[in-house]
Amino acid sequence: MPGNSPSNGSGASGNSSNNNRGPTRRSQEAGEEGGAATRKAVEDEKICSWIVELTYGPNKEEALLELGKKREYYDDLALVLWNSYGVMTALLEEIISIYPYLSPQNLTTPASNRVCNALALLQCVASHPETRAAFLHAQIPLFLYPFLNTSSKQRPFEYLRLTSLGVIGALVKNDSPEVIQFLLTTEIIPLCLKIMESSSELSKTVAIFIVQKILMDDSGLAYVCQTYERFDAVSNVLKLMIDQMAVNPAPRLLRHVIRCYLRLADNADARSALKERVPQSLRDHTFDRVLADDPTAKKNLSQLLYTVM
Repeated sequence: MPGNSPSNGSGASGNSSNNNRGPTRRSQEAGEEGGAATRKAVEDEKICSWIVELTYGPNKEEALLELGKKREYYDDLALVLWNSYGVMTALLEEIISIYPYLSPQNLTTPASNRVCNALALLQCVASHPETRAAFLHAQIPLFLYPFLNTSSKQRPFEYLRLTSLGVIGALVKNDSPEVIQFLLTTEIIPLCLKIMESSSELSKTVAIFIVQKILMDDSGLAYVCQTYERFDAVSNVLKLMIDQMAVNPAPRLLRHVIRCYLRLADNADARSALKERVPQSLRDHTFDRVLADDPTAKKNLSQLLYTVM
């Protein structure tokens, strides 16, 4: 597994730590580092030395790992990364260096681990309110799309997709219209739909979280419902996911699917089409047991069925 387990950054599927340590242990280590939570990364000599290593070498791989460990300790790490000469170039070089291994699919676990550590630092920059806009203007998310377009179910590729989704998830998490407008000019929706069809449950959950966030924005809903082809593509994948979950239930995933259906129903044309498209398994009692402990999802499903009656 990666030295830094991929973090999805979305809130949709939990908050997986890079080093799999509990909150208590992380808090203890923050204290051991001299109150790191109240210090600034720019004042930490270790951070500065790792940034020099990342930019100039020769210990770039170790620098990626060590900087990733500091993400939880310093709120200003994103600012230091973005404003330090050569850092973003170094991270993009790490990403681009993997492209030749995507086709033919020949990505090793160590190579996947290394680029996932680079992606984790990009996620840090993407999630910070003072660096997010510049991150978008530089169109850095586009460098991740080749990773999202892979289809191999081998573990190195799954980690690569999941960590890449985490960067996009970090962008959409704060409901920024600017982020949604940017994503709508790209191929993110088709890429997410592809992952929602056949990837791992965790990757599916982050992908549908991104789609849901896009739909919750008025411009995103209008974009999806603007043409029949776009609506058809989204509704077909949602139905496929419901059919899959009828066999292999996934409560968290089901919650997002229901929410996407409900949001689509806010559009008059989509609402009319959904009268025939909402799967029968959502109309009968197939998922009663799955939703038994989720009153919000049950309420959303009831509202959906009432809306499309």
